[in-house]
Amino acid sequence: MLKRCLGAVAAALILVAAGMSPATAQSALDDGEKAEVEQIIRDYLLANPELLLQVMERLEAKQQAAARDQAERRIAENKADLFEAEGDFVVNPDGDVPLVEFFDYQCGYCKRILPSVQRLLAEEPGVRFVFKEFPILGPVSTFAAKAALASRQQGKYLEFHNALMSYRQGLSEELVMAAAAHVGLDVERLRIDMASADVNATIEANLRLAQAMGIRGTPTMVIGDTLVPGAINYERMVELVAEARTNCRVC
Repeated sequence: MLKRCLGAVAAALILVAAGMSPATAQSALDDGEKAEVEQIIRDYLLANPELLLQVMERLEAKQQAAARDQAERRIAENKADLFEAEGDFVVNPDGDVPLVEFFDYQCGYCKRILPSVQRLLAEEPGVRFVFKEFPILGPVSTFAAKAALASRQQGKYLEFHNALMSYRQGLSEELVMAAAAHVGLDVERLRIDMASADVNATIEANLRLAQAMGIRGTPTMVIGDTLVPGAINYERMVELVAEARTNCRVC
């Protein structure tokens, strides 16, 4: 009986290996064989529970590889909008490694990684850093993003960006404009520039791009051809930049 059941298991596995779904393969067995196979598998897993961990690890690795492949495809498909959009502010435009940060001025994790971003900009001049305004946390986020983009007209984007990111409490329109005045922006001119078609077009383009990329949260970075969701520290940024410098297929 055991030999016959093992034969049934082997037959089912062969059908799966041939491309048949597990459900279809199982249907190839009669009810008695199914029950016997299920009992054998149950007993074996109870006797060897470490196999479950191995299966989960293999499954997780397979899912991660699939996610990386999908991210690489999306980055390649959207390369121009990611790395070369005219509306974005770029530090080190001649750098050899592109790094894009999608951020929101009210995102606590974006604020947390600000020191790491500043250090990277200071110590890695080969990084072409692209700032992607991605206001997803409400109307004040959109207001702040428009103000930041408009500040480019007065040559103070980076100063203003750092000032807004330095606020640890929630922002308001009043605080945004106070930060603008603090860094020396002409606030009245800023308000006029915020209403420009270019500013609105950049934000709309970034929102569409994020949707196409499957990006839903901030911060999210694209470093070379690697998509990195969530906050990472300076050491991880440097590690990914080094990997992109040697392995990136879209840089």
